[in-house]
Amino acid sequence: MRARLLLILLVLLLAIPKGVVLRAQQSGTSSPNQAEDEKKRQFLKAREEMRTLPPSTPASATPGPKPKPRATSTPEATPKPHITSAPPPTTPKPTPEPRPHEREKETPKPEPATPKPAPPRVTPPPITPTPQPASPVTPAPVTVEKSGYEESHGLQPATGFSWFTRWKYLSKSVRAEIDKAPVQQHRWRYIVVHNSGTRQGNARAFDYYHLHVRHMVNGLAYHFVIGNGSSSGDGEVEIGNRWKRQINGGHVHSDYLNNIALGICLVGDFNHDTPTGHQLAALDELIRYLRQRVGKIDRQWAIVKAHREINPPRWPTDCPGDHFPYQWLHRQFDQ
Repeated sequence: MRARLLLILLVLLLAIPKGVVLRAQQSGTSSPNQAEDEKKRQFLKAREEMRTLPPSTPASATPGPKPKPRATSTPEATPKPHITSAPPPTTPKPTPEPRPHEREKETPKPEPATPKPAPPRVTPPPITPTPQPASPVTPAPVTVEKSGYEESHGLQPATGFSWFTRWKYLSKSVRAEIDKAPVQQHRWRYIVVHNSGTRQGNARAFDYYHLHVRHMVNGLAYHFVIGNGSSSGDGEVEIGNRWKRQINGGHVHSDYLNNIALGICLVGDFNHDTPTGHQLAALDELIRYLRQRVGKIDRQWAIVKAHREINPPRWPTDCPGDHFPYQWLHRQFDQ
């Protein structure tokens, strides 16, 4: 055991001098290479520092702290700080426009113009109206009213038929009602003939329809109704409230015509049927009696027209129907 330990110590003693000699050789041979490497490293470092510096600054110069200006008595002696880099370009700011009060100060106000004296007013001479020739007196226009009648011309007296005149369809009571109405002179200029458009009816039925369905304040739109035998006698003449009160009708599409035109309605639809002979005979008697009752206007009897012949063109109508005898009507009363 001791022999082994001695052998290991002997080996170690022999190896130590050799390691020292090898380290010395290695240190002697590697020292020149390390110096070259150190120089090369410093050269590369200097070149990198030159690249990072701005072009205006030399590579060797390193920026230092800016010197503080010294306090002096005069502002001219104050040293300006050294600018190492070029200043950024500055954009000129637009000159602000002067405010209104500044404009007034800068721009001189023009002197007010001297007002010229106003020319003297010339008063025109008074104009003497030239006398005009007297024009013919025209009758006053008829005032359209929903009820009532004009009284400026007085009342028309009742008809003066002889006692020997025979009336088949105008009974004594009907003639008395026609004569009792306060008829105004020169008012009723037209007598207009209608058909009801229905195959049955009478004055009472039409009055209910016009009052409650058509909402006409004065009810029955016609002044007279002549029956066809359905709801009243064939040729029977019924007198409406508008004739008794002498108010305007509601049978024509014109307020003016309604105020100067009497309306007679024949029960029936004359687009499909024709009026009965009794209806035409009663119509003939009634028109002749009414012409006498209302009197002449400008030496002319009241003009008799069918509804479609007198209704305004803006509101055309086929009343009293295509089968009504218009030629008979004109032959009887165009005089």
